[in-house]
Amino acid sequence: MPDLLWDDVKEFFDPDLMGALPDVSVAGTSVEDWQAVFDLVRSRGWTWEYSAGGVVGPLPPAAVVLSRPAGAETVDLRVWPVPGVLAIFRTMSADEIDFDVDLRELQGQAGVDTLCGFLCAIGRRLGKPVAMTAEGDYGNPVLGFDPAADCVVLLAEPRLS
Repeated sequence: MPDLLWDDVKEFFDPDLMGALPDVSVAGTSVEDWQAVFDLVRSRGWTWEYSAGGVVGPLPPAAVVLSRPAGAETVDLRVWPVPGVLAIFRTMSADEIDFDVDLRELQGQAGVDTLCGFLCAIGRRLGKPVAMTAEGDYGNPVLGFDPAADCVVLLAEPRLS
């Protein structure tokens, strides 16, 4: 049984309403949590690409990535949990794990199931909630992984039916 059904959440997967790149985050994290995500990416066999200042290279330990000096080049960890679906992690702070997904790649029930599986994998590994908000609307999550329920749940009611 899927965590969420397309007909119930399609509004939250509409790039015109949510922005093409909604924000996904895990609050209250640490360097160890970032390392757990790096380890999860490797252990799941997901395709990934790490780059610093646009230069692709090996994925260093989280402690190294997060100790870069202020003003250092931008760092991205691009992860493809399935072919054709990209999540871009931004390592700006140890306090929050922050990444974007592209809703145009997550349409229909298959897209919902892919996103739910990805959020569950991260949330379960960290034992923490994972929340998705519309692009730039950080305070109003619409769905996310709930560790107590051990699944992805709606955190807002769709406006359209």
